[in-house]
Amino acid sequence: MSIVKNAPRTSTTLVIRSDSNSRITHSRDPYYNLMRRLFQEEATAIRGQKFLMMVEDRQKSGNPIKTSEWESILEELDIGRASFYAMRNKLLGAGLITHKDKEYRLSGQFSKDLIDMARWWWTAVLNENPEGLE
Repeated sequence: MSIVKNAPRTSTTLVIRSDSNSRITHSRDPYYNLMRRLFQEEATAIRGQKFLMMVEDRQKSGNPIKTSEWESILEELDIGRASFYAMRNKLLGAGLITHKDKEYRLSGQFSKDLIDMARWWWTAVLNENPEGLE
């Protein structure tokens, strides 16, 4: 039996929408829209957004969230342990956060992955000049 907090965080499914009206940058709440692309349930998307904002705020203040604070996080998010770790693992798998040195921090891996996919599609599949992507 595997424990949820130790579950593999190798990948996360992300909903991609080709409709230009669905762009996150056109949204009134980009964080929420990004979370809706990661989580099927609205309640989980809201909790994911809240957790990411907590990580961001604490990181900016120079006091990153410690993994040992999980109980207070569960209380603040009004969520059970298994649900928290499932949500956290999705955020880790997407590359939005890291879990390093017993702290949660925002990660740039998500952006790097998207750039890599876009660059590959643009150059290898569409056979376009890489400079045209910028």
